[in-house]
Amino acid sequence: MSDEPIEAAVERFLDETESALDDYDQGYADADATLSVVRTRMDELASAVDGER
Repeated sequence: MSDEPIEAAVERFLDETESALDDYDQGYADADATLSVVRTRMDELASAVDGER
């Protein structure tokens, strides 16, 4: 994700996080799995932001 422009990285983060939360809401994933996905996406977004500096 760090090679993406920051706008694309943010959009990807929002899309993938929303998808993980939707899976949780529909009962396809438990809370631990959902938080793991969200944390991973946060780490990827942070890497993208650091790459912009």
